[in-house]
Amino acid sequence: MQRPVEMVFKTEDYPDLLVGLQTPDDAAVWRLDETRALVVTTDFFTPVVDEPYDYGAIAAANSLSDVYAMGGRPFLALNVAALPPNLPPEFLGEILRGGAEIARQAGVVIAGGHTVQDKEPKYGLVAIGFVDPRHMLTKAGACPGDALVLTKPLGFGVTTTALKREQAEAQDVSEVVQWMTRLNKSASELAVEFDLRGATDITGYSLIGHGWEMAQASGVGLRLIYEKIPFVSCARKYAERWTFPGGAADNRLYFEKHVQFAPQLDEPARMLLFDPQTSGGLLLAIPRQILPAFLKAAESRQQPVWVIGEIITEQRIEVI
Repeated sequence: MQRPVEMVFKTEDYPDLLVGLQTPDDAAVWRLDETRALVVTTDFFTPVVDEPYDYGAIAAANSLSDVYAMGGRPFLALNVAALPPNLPPEFLGEILRGGAEIARQAGVVIAGGHTVQDKEPKYGLVAIGFVDPRHMLTKAGACPGDALVLTKPLGFGVTTTALKREQAEAQDVSEVVQWMTRLNKSASELAVEFDLRGATDITGYSLIGHGWEMAQASGVGLRLIYEKIPFVSCARKYAERWTFPGGAADNRLYFEKHVQFAPQLDEPARMLLFDPQTSGGLLLAIPRQILPAFLKAAESRQQPVWVIGEIITEQRIEVI
């Protein structure tokens, strides 16, 4: 009988592994000393947009996001790519250029990488950062009464799937690309500055899925106010056309049992909360007493933030 991986690498055997297989967090964290730890993560995926440069930029921003979600500062990365042998060299060049320019914007050096051949392109990064373990963000840091703040709108998955089906309008694609290529750097720095503890980034499991991971890890629940949740301008239009990716149905199947929806929310509205995001924003749990100062600081740095709900004691997700 085979043993699960987490049974092979037992937590007690590795005291410097602060975050590993036993938690649902976004990256591994290894302590170097009292004030420094390494944050290590990797992510890659198939194209979500048509332009190779945009694809590379989105993939890089998405990979670095897991470091930011832990309150870390990425500094080093490696390319990971699987490419068809018949892919024109200029396409590969544009994918790597998009990733490189986002990495440079983040203050990250891409120092190498690895490629293999595959039928469908795949690209992303291995990303490494530093974090102060005394001020680390995790999914287990939310407390009842905290405000829930989101730093990017939702609706990326339903829009990029419309693009794949040749139903998306150019201005809608441009809007979601702008958000997906935006780094979570400023939002993460604010979270660390205000000594927050609870955070995650919203990616493939959707707002509901990643919110539930935070709720479980913290032993709490979430109350979401639907009218406060931001969406890209085209999200409702494509939701009504039902251009959701397959992952949205998977998310709903797995997480819906934990959710109580307000009865007036229709099917497109509900499904948008299960929409997988690529390079989504951070979901932050912020103590109420520091929320005004946090919002003021975010505004001064032109960092978008939306207060979308609060942490509750009951272990469930309410959408009101």
